[in-house]
Amino acid sequence: MRFSRVRALIYKEWREILRDRLYRLMTFGVPVLTFIVLGYGVSMDVERIPFAVLDEDQSALSREYLHRFLDSRYFDFQGIAPDARTLDALLADSRIRFALIIPPRFQRDLLAGRSVAVQSLIDGIFPYRAQVNKGYVSAINAHFSTWLLENYLMERGFSQEAARRTIQPVRLETRALYNQAVRSRWSMGSGLIMLVLMFSPPFLTALGIVREKEQGSIYNIYASPVSAGEFLLGKLLPYVFLSCINVFLLWILATGLFGAPFKGDPVFFLGASLLFIICTTGIGLLISLLARTQAAAAILAMVLTFIPAILYSGLLVPVESMDAATRFQAQLFPAFYYLQIVWGTFLKGLGGSVLWDKVLILGFYALIVWLIGLYSFHKRPKR
Repeated sequence: MRFSRVRALIYKEWREILRDRLYRLMTFGVPVLTFIVLGYGVSMDVERIPFAVLDEDQSALSREYLHRFLDSRYFDFQGIAPDARTLDALLADSRIRFALIIPPRFQRDLLAGRSVAVQSLIDGIFPYRAQVNKGYVSAINAHFSTWLLENYLMERGFSQEAARRTIQPVRLETRALYNQAVRSRWSMGSGLIMLVLMFSPPFLTALGIVREKEQGSIYNIYASPVSAGEFLLGKLLPYVFLSCINVFLLWILATGLFGAPFKGDPVFFLGASLLFIICTTGIGLLISLLARTQAAAAILAMVLTFIPAILYSGLLVPVESMDAATRFQAQLFPAFYYLQIVWGTFLKGLGGSVLWDKVLILGFYALIVWLIGLYSFHKRPKR
């Protein structure tokens, strides 16, 4: 292998990229735009749930109960409904996602020591949000019930502390680690680095090689003394370098725009990112061997990289909650391992001493993909 030839091919490819406005946009504009759009558009936080109330009691205690929901940042009060039919219409039209019906004699039954059933109607179109909504409602309802019991005991001579100990002999104290505010923006802002680097390098790499086939300029390579390895290195190294620049841009966006904290070692993170880029660039090489047109290469890149990165990486759905077959499929993609590296370095402050096995798997993956690509690429087209 002669590096002078590789250097000449790198220079040629670099000029092709810089003079083509569309390629410049796909290299820098599309990854950044994708990162921003998905970062703001995909949120796992369940807050400001629109809801309405039918208060059939109109008493002091029913208003106290209602104010527990009004004072919560998780609910967005839309008003008092005059009847149950109005609530049904609002839920059917998706103007509210939750309805609360306080029955008549609410205060009278509670003061008489009788239990009361308050009805909550939750829109179940989005199961995850419905389950979280149900948890919010249950927590507020339990807090109100505790408050009633506490007042009852205090009226009978208990101190406030003694009343609380009597009602709750076992108190659960929870503390969220690594993402104390439990904000999805931190996780999504850092995790989207994986998503962008999973589809952008293969996309650019596949289009770069297939473009040579479409334009017919690859026959110049066939007629030259340039070897297959020299051609591939000269063709792919510019995209590896440009993807490394994107890592810096995405890191700045994740920390600056989305406020995700970076607690790990930047050198380790950049090294692992480079290894991941080599993996995904190798995937682009394999795609270029299968496709003969740029349109086909773009579709294949989307199917083989973007979709698996969304579904099987653990970005949206924890891999641990999947069945055994799906977990096995997830471990076939490098995105699964790189996402753990990203979250480990950003949110947990982990380094190579803990994440070395993920890096080792990425290195093995990159070696296998590149060897398959180099072995499968032939300087002379087969007929």
